[in-house]
Amino acid sequence: MGRKRHPLEDSDVDISVSPPKRSAAGLPSLSETLRHAVAYMGPSRAWKTLTAVNQKDGFDCMSCAWPDPPERKAAEFCENGAKAIGWEAEPLKIPRDFWADNSLSSLEHRSEYWLGQQGRLVEPVHKAAGSDHYVPISWDDAFEVVAGELNKLDNPDQATFYTSGRTSNEAAFLYQLFVRAFGTNNLPDCSNMCHESTGVAMGETIGVGKSAVTYTDFAAADLIIIMGQNPGTCHPRMLTALEEAKQAGAEIVAVNPLPEAGLINFRNPQRPSGLIGKGTDLADQFLQIRIAGDMALLQALSKRVLDAERASPGTVLDRTFIEEHCQGFVGFAAHLATLNEHDVLAATGLTSAEIDELAGRYLRAEKVIIAWAMGLTQHKKAVPTIKEIINLLLLRGNIGKPGAGPCPIRGHSNVQGDRTMGIWEKMPPRFLDALRREFGFDPPRHAGVDAVDSIRGMREERIKVLVALGGNLVHAMSDTGVAEAAVRRTRLSVQVSTKLNRSHVVVGEQALILPTLGRTEIDRQGSVEQFVTVEDTVCAVHRSSGPLEPIAPEVLSEVAIISNIAQAVLGIKVPVDWAGLGSDYDAIRDHISHVVPGFEDFNNRIREKDGFVLPHGPRDSRTFPTATGKAGFSVNDLETIAIPRGRLLLQTLRSHDQFNTTIYSLNDRYRGIKKGRMVLFVNPQDLAELGYADGEYVDVHSEADDGVDRVLPQLRLVSYPTARGCAAAYYPEANVLVPLDSTADESNTPASKSVIIRLEPAAAPVYGTAAGQRN
Repeated sequence: MGRKRHPLEDSDVDISVSPPKRSAAGLPSLSETLRHAVAYMGPSRAWKTLTAVNQKDGFDCMSCAWPDPPERKAAEFCENGAKAIGWEAEPLKIPRDFWADNSLSSLEHRSEYWLGQQGRLVEPVHKAAGSDHYVPISWDDAFEVVAGELNKLDNPDQATFYTSGRTSNEAAFLYQLFVRAFGTNNLPDCSNMCHESTGVAMGETIGVGKSAVTYTDFAAADLIIIMGQNPGTCHPRMLTALEEAKQAGAEIVAVNPLPEAGLINFRNPQRPSGLIGKGTDLADQFLQIRIAGDMALLQALSKRVLDAERASPGTVLDRTFIEEHCQGFVGFAAHLATLNEHDVLAATGLTSAEIDELAGRYLRAEKVIIAWAMGLTQHKKAVPTIKEIINLLLLRGNIGKPGAGPCPIRGHSNVQGDRTMGIWEKMPPRFLDALRREFGFDPPRHAGVDAVDSIRGMREERIKVLVALGGNLVHAMSDTGVAEAAVRRTRLSVQVSTKLNRSHVVVGEQALILPTLGRTEIDRQGSVEQFVTVEDTVCAVHRSSGPLEPIAPEVLSEVAIISNIAQAVLGIKVPVDWAGLGSDYDAIRDHISHVVPGFEDFNNRIREKDGFVLPHGPRDSRTFPTATGKAGFSVNDLETIAIPRGRLLLQTLRSHDQFNTTIYSLNDRYRGIKKGRMVLFVNPQDLAELGYADGEYVDVHSEADDGVDRVLPQLRLVSYPTARGCAAAYYPEANVLVPLDSTADESNTPASKSVIIRLEPAAAPVYGTAAGQRN
């Protein structure tokens, strides 16, 4: 059977805290996986989905973009993947009377956790202007509502079209085609809030913003440096690759403000030694860096490499690689000669000895991988920080050879594929030219808006319609109060979703929820079963088809929804067979093969068991598609964040029982938190200096240049081994503290990992009905 509907809110009143774990996975992970899967799906449904996930003839897990190994195991999933599957594939449905029983005003006070627990969406619903309730609506009427609002805009740029990274290649391509045929490039997506900084930095330096390593490169590496990433929670299957690398002789270094259990010890639940043994110690060195100190560390490492070359000319740098494939080395080396060690130590909180140790590891290694995630990308200086990763790798030729390269770890399952398919507000002219040749209309050429600028546009009433293909924009975005107020100023907000989230209750004058199939479900168009495709974090493209019958016959696929919206909005204004594309995904793939480089003969190649890997010049042949045809060393001025006395630097993070804004439970097992999320992790020495103690409650205020007092009230202080001067809190709750205009230079990504905060005593907690929301 699956579980019953969650009737009540859990609150933080019973929160408990225990010491953080020093090992990930093992029996606790296996037990939690089975408990969750059976509770949500029942044993039969759980077996059917978990035996098909990430298999060559199955469906792609929606919980992350980690690549599949060449040889699949029978259980090719992790704990959090199983939770994501259970959350989507549960048989619980939202009944029709739910909409009559629950007004928007009442739902607004429910937590993200509660909303997600109510079951699957199974019919379109509409909130009319002036109403406080959604009511069921037919699909045809829903499409007419969208068409009516879009077609009465003064110009197409008054609408913005958001995309979640769970969207398939086929849906993404059709979506961007519709949006550009409508006349705008307003195509924000979740990349704008996560790895946009990576794309900018790598695009400028090596010409490709994607990982330059494959799955098998990890086991071939001598050294793997993991920066600003928590694979034990965010990409658990990566731990298996790291274990394989360790067994093959690689050294692993973790660089992070918090110790993460998965990088301390991994108990592989697929091995007997992982279940009953002591597991595998992964990190050979842990550098507990201060928040935003990564650029200083990387520059210090590069300076040590240059110093070693000066001490022993011709033995350290890969001079041949630098001379043949790079530019800008002389200016880069001259700039680092002026680097001040005192500034480095102040910025990083590390000792010279710790940096020397890592530099020694780098100098001894012939093949080095540097992997990173949100801990590096969500800072004001995120782009130059990632450029410094490239600088360090270029010095010893660690790009374009087995076992070496930059490896951004993307979190959403097809966020990389969505960008490849054209979900970007600034697609290059060659892509737009290919669309024109293929479809016979001229796409708009001016740049569109990203996610942050979409919120700004709604706030200023320049954008009047929001269409979201998946995701939870209003809660994923920084500056929650500003984001919510902005969305409420729209004339229409449309959400294409599987389950309820905060973006369904913070809406425009009119609102629509359009229910869609999940990744786990069979997608039939007519009587023909379709499949979709995804691209993982190492550029491998493979097919995905779910094993379960659809949750309800009325639910449409994302492709079908887009096709119908396009027909309703555009009719015959552009020469595109929207109905034909909506009913035959092979037809979409044929068009993709003509438009997107690397997808030639798409339909035949994707039917091979392993799919195919997209070409990558820097990785495959040391060819760099930059303006000069060479990889570029860059010069980046070191800037540190001045933290006033009595203040802390905050990073937002996710709990173990969480995927993006989706909350699976109120626990964070690895950090020792149970039955609550409203906590602030602070170093015990900082707590003492600030005059607080573990267990006290505080109001957290962020301090920004705009002078606005943003506050997250009544967080329980947790004495935790964070880096000195640093604190951490869960998102999306802590997004309220991040100013909308506090973004990374060049990429415009919210700077959610470097927020200056002050603590003020709070009154005794007063709990409302919603977890994490108090009166």
